[in-house]
Formats: sequence, structure tokens, C-alpha cells
Amino acid sequence: MTVIKNIIKPIPYVGAVPHKYKRYIRDKAIERARTRIIVAGNDPRKLSQQDLEVVVREEEDKIKSSIREKGLMAALALFGLNLFV
Repeated sequence: MTVIKNIIKPIPYVGAVPHKYKRYIRDKAIERARTRIIVAGNDPRKLSQQDLEVVVREEEDKIKSSIREKGLMAALALFGLNLFV
């Protein structure tokens, strides 16, 4: 078993890629949440940590959903399909 582990070594940068994207999505969600709170007329510093986390989580979900939709549309376009005709 140790011989197999020595032959097949994990690629070091593969594990870092998902973390990189998670960090980018999280940073974008924080920016959008801050903007959303300010537009609503509130001060982000006055909200509790739990309330801030809820708003950031909602923004993360919106960003992930948008990425999924765009990925689906790109895949359909690759196959020459159009759902909006």
C-alpha cells in the first residue's frame, strides 16, 4: 500500500483551487452585502454578527446560483441549444 502512495502523489495545487474560488465568492458576497445594507439605510456596524452572516450567506447563494445558470447556458450554447426561442 505504501508503494502505491509513493507512486501516486496528490497534485499540490488542486486542493487550493476550490479554496481560491470560495474566497473570491465570499469576498464578492461581503461587498454586495455591505452595499445592500447601506442602500437599505442601515449601518453595517450596528448589525449583529449573526445578521451580517445571514445577509452575506444570501449573497453567496445568489452568486453561486448565477454561476450555475451561466454554466448551464454555456453548456447549452456549446451543444447549439437555445431555450429562449
